[in-house]
Amino acid sequence: MVPEPRRLVAELLVDAGAALGEGPVWDPQGACLWWVDIDRGHVHRTDPVTLGDMVIDVGQPVGAVALRGRGGLVAAVRDGFGAVDVDRGTFELHAPVESSVHDARMNDGKADPAGRFWAGTMALDVAPGRGTLYRLDPDWTVTPMLPGLTISNGLDWTDDADVMYLIDSPTGRIDRLAFDIERGTIADRRPAFAIPPGMGDPDGMTLDAEGYLWVALWDGWAVARFAPDGRLDTVVDVPAQQVSCPTFGGRGLDGLFITTARGGLDAEAMARQPHAGGVFVCEPGVRGREANRFRG
Repeated sequence: MVPEPRRLVAELLVDAGAALGEGPVWDPQGACLWWVDIDRGHVHRTDPVTLGDMVIDVGQPVGAVALRGRGGLVAAVRDGFGAVDVDRGTFELHAPVESSVHDARMNDGKADPAGRFWAGTMALDVAPGRGTLYRLDPDWTVTPMLPGLTISNGLDWTDDADVMYLIDSPTGRIDRLAFDIERGTIADRRPAFAIPPGMGDPDGMTLDAEGYLWVALWDGWAVARFAPDGRLDTVVDVPAQQVSCPTFGGRGLDGLFITTARGGLDAEAMARQPHAGGVFVCEPGVRGREANRFRG
């Protein structure tokens, strides 16, 4: 008999009211959580102890950020990739991508174990196959790696760096690809497992220290932990419908921080989830892994 999954409940950390909160990443040096509000072009720095929240406006939609080895952040924005100076609160575009048209934008992204930054695009009208996954090398060279996506979303790598997991949300599944860490190449894309019907659409994702996948469930009010074979292990209930991305953080990497969105919700929906767009947190009983840094 398959055991029932554990059920946990996330609590509100910051009532941020984000239109489209996404891409949380824990900064151990600053003891803070960086995350983005995509549509507003805001990069947030949240202190989970004081609950202070600083905002940097990058001037255009921002899909994801990652820590840089030399300090500051690298960001995937509508027009490409650039650097965020967190001390000055400024942004500079370094590598334009699809910047001649504004009917698409960057979505989720993450740094790989070798210090490259990966992020994908999506059409604003969610046209099928319009998205592409890009790789940004430390010298700011951009390479298209996987075309034909619709909503390029969560991604992460196994500890041995042999596998990259990737989500294209409308497929309703998590895919796995063979990853060559030396060359930064991917191959042999195939389904790893599908999200069970009725649970929501897979969005952002992170792996924990045991190699299990934590997947945000958009329209599913939850984050779910899956074994690599797809077995459902844990469900974290979130008091917000549009759950976008989880990440581990805190001093022991034992807290699970979760971003959500309120964009598109009507008055009736907001009455049922007044803290939609907030950042939530729980202690799931397992630890995460320290975020990779972009070496550019």
